[in-house]
Amino acid sequence: MISDTSIGMEPPILSARKLRYDYGNGKGIANLDLEVFSAEVLAVVGESGSGKTTLLKCLSTHLTPQSGSLSYRSGKGEPLDILQLSTAAKRELLRTDWGFVHQHPHLGLRMRVSAGANVGERLMANAWRHYGDIRSETGRWLDMVEVDPSRIDEAPSLFSGGMQQRLQIARNLVTRPRLVFMDEPTGGLDVSVQAKLLDLLRRLVFDLDLALVLVTHDLAVARMLADRMIVMREGEIIESGLTDQILDDPQHPYSQLLVASMLAA
Repeated sequence: MISDTSIGMEPPILSARKLRYDYGNGKGIANLDLEVFSAEVLAVVGESGSGKTTLLKCLSTHLTPQSGSLSYRSGKGEPLDILQLSTAAKRELLRTDWGFVHQHPHLGLRMRVSAGANVGERLMANAWRHYGDIRSETGRWLDMVEVDPSRIDEAPSLFSGGMQQRLQIARNLVTRPRLVFMDEPTGGLDVSVQAKLLDLLRRLVFDLDLALVLVTHDLAVARMLADRMIVMREGEIIESGLTDQILDDPQHPYSQLLVASMLAA
């Protein structure tokens, strides 16, 4: 395994040490170390079953590792031991400082309430109380992610897949979190829709100074969005470094196969 290298002088916003999660059948992740820095995009790539989604779920508290440590540097610079937080405290973190965008929008949206309610709920969870302010900010964000604000009262079930994903992104970013996790956010979308969504994500990451951990099987997506990349295989990180460096000159034979498959596609 090639170790991560700091890309800045500040300490990492998220630091994992020796994380292990075993499903009981030899699958999962084993003794993983990684760091995420402020205002960077870290891509996690690998084939299906490599452990990348399990890693994302462990980092974002959706799964609790059997061993290891996970530390988050709050906006005040204080380190938080994530694995020692209560369930309520973890939920609060995911409503405030963190966001999580699922591959399938129905997992991250309430499909039977309005688009405005989906976004507004997060504002209310962050102490917004004035209905007019909430509706105005929600409409502004719908416009920002290129969802027609006139559809604010429509249910997400009436939206296309691409529009649902844009709405899920608005729901997660409306409160300007410091760290966002995304699991295959462009998976299953048409090429033209995917391109527009990638343009949107790239702009939002830059404008909001987001730290983003992105799971993707698509190396072209990683090249477009990510500053750094880790390559996973069978629950382990086998290579890590700058995205362009790995894609242009992969060192591990498995990474070389992944890049070769992208070039042949």
